[in-house]
Formats: sequence, C-alpha cells, structure tokens
Amino acid sequence: MINELHGWVGRHRAEMLDDVARYVELETPSDDKASLAAGLSWLDGWLRERIGEPARVRQVDGGHNGDTLVYDYPGEGEPILLLCHYDTVWDNGTLAGWPFTVDGDRASGPGIFDMKAGLVQAVWAVRALRAEGLPRPALRLVLNGDEEIGSPASRPVIEDAAAGTRAALVFEAAADGAIKTARKGVGIYRVTVHGREAHAGLDPTKGVSAVDELARAVLALHALTDLDAGTTVNVGVISGGTRSNVIAGTAQADLDVRVQSASEVDRVDAALAALRAHDPRATLTVDGEWNRPVMERTARTGALFELTRELAAGIGVELRERAVGGASDGNFVAAMGLPVLDGFGAVGDGAHARHEHISVRGMLERTALAAAVLRTLAGEEWTGTAKLSG
Repeated sequence: MINELHGWVGRHRAEMLDDVARYVELETPSDDKASLAAGLSWLDGWLRERIGEPARVRQVDGGHNGDTLVYDYPGEGEPILLLCHYDTVWDNGTLAGWPFTVDGDRASGPGIFDMKAGLVQAVWAVRALRAEGLPRPALRLVLNGDEEIGSPASRPVIEDAAAGTRAALVFEAAADGAIKTARKGVGIYRVTVHGREAHAGLDPTKGVSAVDELARAVLALHALTDLDAGTTVNVGVISGGTRSNVIAGTAQADLDVRVQSASEVDRVDAALAALRAHDPRATLTVDGEWNRPVMERTARTGALFELTRELAAGIGVELRERAVGGASDGNFVAAMGLPVLDGFGAVGDGAHARHEHISVRGMLERTALAAAVLRTLAGEEWTGTAKLSG
C-alpha cells in the first residue's frame, strides 16, 4: 500500500513543489497581522481546492496574533489531529534577498523547513488517499499563526480541538530525519530585584545593590541545571543600574528553563518560589510561567511510532525517533494524554537560519508515509489501534 502511495506522490512531484513555492512566496511573519491574514486566506482557498470542502470550519480571532482555523473532514472513526502552524520567524522583505529555489534535491526559501513544506505534505497525503480511493480516518486540521511566539492565542483553540481525537501528527520539521517522540517543557521567567540607590563613593552603606542581588540569584539559578536529568536553566539577558557611581536600585534577568520530566517541573518550581534576596532590605520577585508542558514519550506514542517505522521500511526508509530540547504545539496535546508524533514534516536543515532547506526526496517519502499512516489508522488491520484508544 505504501509503495503505491509513494508512486502516486512521486508522479506529482512538480505540482507539490509548485505548491511549496507559492506558499513560501507568501511571507507570514509572526508579528505582522495583515500578512498572516493574507497568508491564511490563501491557505483556506488552496486547502479547499486540494482536498475538498470540510464538513465544518471554525476561525478563531487571534487578536494581535494570527487567527487559527480548525477544519473537520469526515472519515472513519474518531478523528486524527493534524497540527500545522503558518507563521514563520522571517520578516517581510526576506524573500527579496532569498527567493525560493530548487537545486537538485535541495529546495530553499524562508520558512520552507519550519514549517511550510510540512503543511504541503499533510495536505498532499490526504489528497493521495482520495485520489487512490483509499479510506481515511476523520481528520481535524489546525492551522495557527502564533506558534513561533509560543502560541499565546492559539493554545486554548488547539487544546479544544484535540478533545475527542485519538492521536496527533505534528507536521513540524524532522530532527535530522527523525520523528520527535519527546520534547522538553519550556518555562520563560523574569527575575526582578529592587534595592536602594546611593552614591557609590560617599554613602555605600546606605545603598542596597540590586545588581549584587541579581548576580547571586543568577548563580543560584544556573545551579539548578541538571544535565543528567535533562534540565537546563539559562539566564540569557540581564540589565540593571544607571551609572557606575550609583549603587543600582533595580536589576532584572530573563531566563529560559527546559525540563524533560514532570518531577523536574516540580523541582524548578519549588526553587523559583524559594528564591530570595540576600539583603533583607532588597526585594526579589519571579514572574513567568511554563510556556509549554513536557511532552513525554508514552507507551501509546511508542506504539504509534512503531507502526510508522514499519510502514516507512516498506519504501526503504529507516525511520528513527528522537527526544529534542525544543518545544512545539505537540507539547500541549501530549499533556492531554494523546499519543503524538512530532517532526512529521520536512526532512532538511536550518530552522530559523539562512541555510534553511528541505530534501525534495524526503518530502515525497514523508508525504507517502503520512498517507500510509492515516490509511492504516482508518482500517482494522493494525492491532495497535486499541493501544491508541487507551
């Protein structure tokens, strides 16, 4: 079955690349509402053209961020969730100096790897099933325009869409070709210290240095890093004070926290709650939150990966899995207990970098693989379906 799908996809290579080109040439930076709206409008028309009218579509206003569209397509059984974001990190005008190009197996352009090619693959996988007359499960496709900035507006929409589905495929870029079966949770925090200003030479004892307090806090924060446990704490930005001859009255630090288990979330939470100023005359506060929950590899995710690995072997692809430090919208869904395969999108390299590119061969393979997985989940032949339903 997968060989037939692979053959069909291969015969449509030029059309797929044309879709990727048209999509990449629509610039959709996360911070430009008008560009995001134009991109989403094009995507809506393209989706309907490629895979037909949905049974239901819902558009949710993202406020200052991009809107989110949720499509429901009919099929067999409870739906499979397909997650795709349409925003990129690239500013408007980037295309002028970096147009879409294809050179042999390599296609390049801003946002192609993360993750415009992934959405094209998802849509063409569904199209392949329809063209070949093969059954498919019911599908719920989510397009959100704020993933690159943490999905502040789309998170509740994604969680609502995930309710009632039985598994999720996230068409983010692959990790060196591997499927992502685990991702770290991410916390974003700011530490603010208020001390007391004074003349550094004339009245040093009357002052309370916020910079000194912050320096002590940074050392305590970095000491929370536990590489064996998969935890990193990084203070990446600090600021404070006014002049070198003034004892600093305020200082602050921005930190990034990454963890791979719920127990580490609890440990870091406790440490942040206990963080205090050394001098009782100073005050120290911690603000922020866990932007993404941990995506832990579960038995059901493992069962879904094994199905996918076996199917990939049918077209000569040795599929691997990997745990990664970055987070995605898949973290939200995994935290709800669903099996999640992330990194189902493009094979290539250079996310958020000027060498961003995809493998055209990989695009065709992954499209056929996604179609085969969906076909299998619609049928009865895979006994692992029971594992997906709990």
